[in-house]
Amino acid sequence: MNSRFSIFTAPLIFAVVLAGSQAWANGEEETPAKPQCPRGQVFDKKARKCVVQTSKLVPDADRTDYAYQLAKHGRYEEALALLDTLKDPNTAKALNYRGYATRKLGRTDEGISYYLQSVKLDPHYAKVREYLGEAYVIKGRLDLAQEQLQQIKSICGGTACEEYQDLAEAINDSSKT
Repeated sequence: MNSRFSIFTAPLIFAVVLAGSQAWANGEEETPAKPQCPRGQVFDKKARKCVVQTSKLVPDADRTDYAYQLAKHGRYEEALALLDTLKDPNTAKALNYRGYATRKLGRTDEGISYYLQSVKLDPHYAKVREYLGEAYVIKGRLDLAQEQLQQIKSICGGTACEEYQDLAEAINDSSKT
């Protein structure tokens, strides 16, 4: 029974791993879970608990991911404060999330500047191109948003990735108003 089980599950596991690695290669990120820590704390994945956000034990990658969780759940100021604690704030992801939080706070031009810095560090990062395109939509620069859409299409190898679809929808919705 075990060998039959592994014959059927091995291809499934391989497909899941392959899909995950393909998503990573395209710059896709999972929708972040709702942040569980109170203000001023960050989730330490290694310790599996919330700790003071200034703790030196939490690596930048965890801080960056948690800042994104905060921002995606409307806690923009907290996200920015957490990003301020990074040892290396000049990574493509950190700059992208800083741009996202500032844009959502209504500081679109500032957000665009962070997105552009992120693009310089990683021109093949589809998520930053999506957010940059959305910022251009807000500014009424649909021509620049369309350029980002084409870049995403190139990065993803087509139009099926979430970043392409989300930006295309934002452009389409802005054309209706």
